[in-house]
Amino acid sequence: MSTLDWSILLGTLGFIVIYGAWKTRESKNIESYLLGGREMKWGTIGLSVMATQASAITFISTPGQAYESGMGFVQNYFGLPLALIIVSAVFIPIYYKLKVFTAYEYLETRFGLNSRLFTAFLFLLQRGLAAGITIYAPAIILSTALGWNLSLTILLVGILVIIYTVSGGTKAVSLTQKWQMAIIMIGMFVAFFMIIYKLPEYVSFGDAVRVAGIMGKLEVVNFSFDLNERYTFWSGITGGLFLALSYFGTDQSQVQRYLGGLSIRESRLGLMFNALLKVPMQFFILFTGVMVFIFFQFEKHPVLFNTSVTQKIYNTVYADDFKQIESAHYAAFEIKQHAVRAVIDNFDNNHQAALKESVNELIKADEQSKLIRDKAKALIDKSVPEHKSKDSDYVFLTFIMNYLPVGIIGLLLAVIFSAAMSSTSGELNALASTTIIDFYKRLIKTNGSEKHYLVVSKLLTAVWGMIAISFALFAHLVENLIEAVNILGSIFYGTILGVFLVAFFIKQVKGNATFYSAVLTQVIVIILYIYYEDVVAYLWFNVIGCGLVIIFALAFQYFHRKDAKK
Repeated sequence: MSTLDWSILLGTLGFIVIYGAWKTRESKNIESYLLGGREMKWGTIGLSVMATQASAITFISTPGQAYESGMGFVQNYFGLPLALIIVSAVFIPIYYKLKVFTAYEYLETRFGLNSRLFTAFLFLLQRGLAAGITIYAPAIILSTALGWNLSLTILLVGILVIIYTVSGGTKAVSLTQKWQMAIIMIGMFVAFFMIIYKLPEYVSFGDAVRVAGIMGKLEVVNFSFDLNERYTFWSGITGGLFLALSYFGTDQSQVQRYLGGLSIRESRLGLMFNALLKVPMQFFILFTGVMVFIFFQFEKHPVLFNTSVTQKIYNTVYADDFKQIESAHYAAFEIKQHAVRAVIDNFDNNHQAALKESVNELIKADEQSKLIRDKAKALIDKSVPEHKSKDSDYVFLTFIMNYLPVGIIGLLLAVIFSAAMSSTSGELNALASTTIIDFYKRLIKTNGSEKHYLVVSKLLTAVWGMIAISFALFAHLVENLIEAVNILGSIFYGTILGVFLVAFFIKQVKGNATFYSAVLTQVIVIILYIYYEDVVAYLWFNVIGCGLVIIFALAFQYFHRKDAKK
């Protein structure tokens, strides 16, 4: 990278760390540290909620997801606005009334200690793992782009986040996230317009959109009822609803963002900000990925974008086989490029008969390119089995590093790091809060001073930061990063949400019935994931988990009552 790119990248990261640590250095008690003194306005809450969810994975993996599969992934978010309305109407008033620090405190008042600790434990397990993945994602960027050691890069990213999160707690997280979101959105709009600018002169924006549609990248909604289809309208509006309801209503990394609000009204407005903007933001990021796909229909590119792993295959016995695949790829690229050009020319000149023929040629050429790319992936899996990450995660990185001008590269890398730092800081803050409030203060030291709890909170934030770094060192074992986070959430969120829904709406069910139903449900969902992942798409785990908790809780309570009457 150039000196200007380095200056923009390091200047942005340095500003965020120093600003967050300095502005919030004077936390005097546990309430100011964990909840920011309960004085945040709706704008800060809204941006903080959005930034916590919009991790670096969103800006690395989502464009690659669109490159590979089109716009269908946006259906995952169709249930989110409705979920935020429900959280605003039901969850927020209860949390404010009880003045809780964590969502799980409420469960003890309703069901007893076992249910509180079990749900808090599930949160710590899944969010701790997810925090590792959110650190790992930008580490890929820097290590691949600059040739740095991946493990050392993970340590660097993690330590930067730990510094200001330990220093200022929730307030540091929320204040820095406002700046981070500004950097993120500016950077993404710049990237989008640079893609359009770099298309060939004879390709207008309208031409790019038409070609994307012809090649199946703009199929936003799929009404299939096939449970094996990962992204459909039905899985998004149901599974996505349950996932978002659990995430925003029971996941402490999000609950903590709005529990620090000045009032119920401020917290609700912050969530409604996200209800209005989250789906359009995801749509825009996916559409940016589609435009990257169109760009690479005219720009010669390698068969696989992760060039670091393709270099390894050249040192294996499969080198000649891979070179043959590369030759086939470049030959297919020339055919496809000619077909795309013919489609645009025929459309512009209104040659309907020729247009139909050229469209058929383009679809056929694209299918051939996909087959060649699949062969390359299969050969990589065979020859370099230790490398598991999905090639599509490197698509947007390749465009950034190879095709953007000086200065813009540094800005886009700053976007990715800002997103990583914002989401990771929120997660570490929430992990520390849950640990100290639901376990340490409840079970270990129940009558400590404010100063003691403040010191322990900072220590636990640092400890969780190191745990997340440790998980990040093993994150290469997962495939697509954006899917990995959603899968992790889907395995655990359904159970947690089911417990909360029983608590809110089914008053006749008591603590033991709920606790045993939650444990049984979690075991069943994990078994389903291990043995039946190919049969049931992961978003449905949210519905299944939530539904089973409710059904089992009602059944256990019914049989308990029958036994009591005998």
